[in-house]
Amino acid sequence: MLVTVTLTLLKGFGTTCAIFIITLVCSLPLGLIIAFGAMSRFKPLKWLIKTVVWIIRGTPLMLQVIIVFYGPGLIFGWDALERMTAVLIAFVINYSCYFSEIFRGGIEGIPRGQYEAGQVLGMTKRQIFFKIILLQVVKRIVPPMSNEIITLVKDTSLARIIAVREIIKEAETYIAVKSLIWPLFYAGAFYLVFCGLLTLLFGWIEKRLSYFV
Repeated sequence: MLVTVTLTLLKGFGTTCAIFIITLVCSLPLGLIIAFGAMSRFKPLKWLIKTVVWIIRGTPLMLQVIIVFYGPGLIFGWDALERMTAVLIAFVINYSCYFSEIFRGGIEGIPRGQYEAGQVLGMTKRQIFFKIILLQVVKRIVPPMSNEIITLVKDTSLARIIAVREIIKEAETYIAVKSLIWPLFYAGAFYLVFCGLLTLLFGWIEKRLSYFV
């Protein structure tokens, strides 16, 4: 039984990892783009983006997953999205908005003198951002970003709301079929190990960046 449960949970954990990795890869660059839009001097764009971010951050991710999955069919009469696709769209949009606020806070937290120093040296805006500002921003945002990324690991369990068979969904089948509860605790061990490894990774990254003041 232990081997069977382990193989089943590993299959679900593969789906969990896929949601985590794809969301992270897509939402980090999109979050940076959204952050630039939120800092834009073009007021309509700035307030549009801020409104969208406010709505996404102010509503539950579970609700967003449900709306993305059922919305197109119920509102527009379109064919329903594939379940995994709906989950990924909802997760990417949600985490892009959260990451954008972290990026924006990191960028706006850099003293104005850093930009002026670069201009005095004759550097372009692009050179100032990538050679002076970016590394300082990375150091500032690592702690809050690590918290969001670890939260993302646990939020992948919300995919089960539309029957995506991630690790928790797989563990739940043993409650209904075998009346066993321990596979859920076993699934929790997967999350603990995953989050523990990420904690060690981000701790190492923070040490590597500790030479920035």
